[in-house]
Amino acid sequence: MEGWDAVAVDLPGFGSTPPLPVPAGAAEYAEVVAGWLEKLEGPVILVGHSFGGRIATVLAADRTDLVAGVVAVGVPLLHRADRKKARPSPAYRLVRLAYRMGLIGEERLEREKRRRGSTDYRSATGVMRDSLVRVVNESYEDYLVKVDCPVRLIWGEDDREVPVEIAHRAAALLQDAELEVVPGCGHDVHLEAPERIRAAIETLI
Repeated sequence: MEGWDAVAVDLPGFGSTPPLPVPAGAAEYAEVVAGWLEKLEGPVILVGHSFGGRIATVLAADRTDLVAGVVAVGVPLLHRADRKKARPSPAYRLVRLAYRMGLIGEERLEREKRRRGSTDYRSATGVMRDSLVRVVNESYEDYLVKVDCPVRLIWGEDDREVPVEIAHRAAALLQDAELEVVPGCGHDVHLEAPERIRAAIETLI
């Protein structure tokens, strides 16, 4: 965006930045990002997609001195309303039970995890895999109600990873939120319709 400085960060365990030494949730990642933001001038507008939006929400709630506004794109801020349906399949639970009973080895269990896990989970190893498991089980109600800066929620109408119903519930918890649902887009609105992200940022400048 012409006339404005932008910083894209490699979070620990992403890009070329080494992972944190122990499994971490959004709050621990937020502490790391806060350390970077403290080196910048004045409060900033945070733009976060998916996991990055979780971190932005935590920062907006806990470090109001650093955050002037948030653009959150397809962020799993709350558990799905139909969370029971998101439980592991019976087939996977059977494999896990067989492992616990000593009927199959760890290699077979890991193969099943890789086959059924998300793209991020399949590509992660070690501490990063444990961090992803931790983050998936987090919910952010307590943070959302504390956020007092303006938040723009941008969601793909066809997002299957983070359904739009989550966006509506999150918006209801925020003090100053606007939700835009983008037709024809899935989870990656920032790639499919980047002009919508730009427009959302411009409303906060």
